[in-house]
Amino acid sequence: MEDKVKQVVKKVVDAVTNVLGTMAMVEVKVGKPYLKKENSAHGDISGIIGFSSPNGKNKGSMSVTFTEQSALGVIGQMLGEEFTELNKDVIDAVGELTNMISGQARRGMDEIGMTFEAGIPSVVTGKNHSISHVSNSAILAIPFESQFGPIIVEICFA
Repeated sequence: MEDKVKQVVKKVVDAVTNVLGTMAMVEVKVGKPYLKKENSAHGDISGIIGFSSPNGKNKGSMSVTFTEQSALGVIGQMLGEEFTELNKDVIDAVGELTNMISGQARRGMDEIGMTFEAGIPSVVTGKNHSISHVSNSAILAIPFESQFGPIIVEICFA
């Protein structure tokens, strides 16, 4: 099982690095993954997407959380604009980045025998907002650091 977790972490890291590098020309450095115990987000805006296996027996969720500063910087770089607040454009772009990261991660997980179809991402904003993942099982958090600040990706399977 531990080997499978390492494989999932690698697929998520590859997806985050690729999507942010390609879409926003942002380089990220991955930190040490850890198990997260609480539902509060460590940021100001989170994209959240649920997914399930084609037969519906397995499900999961992924979130991508930014601080306000990291969201404004990454999305500004991605869209070629300067943003000073978390407006509709930034919120929509966080949802789209979440969708792209999830899509690439799921394609990678398919290669290791974990096939999932995704739902539609939603975005939650606000200091100390909560993220409700699809299960009460362990939440794997993978921290990243960008030139604009921290980004945390969480993934959970039921």
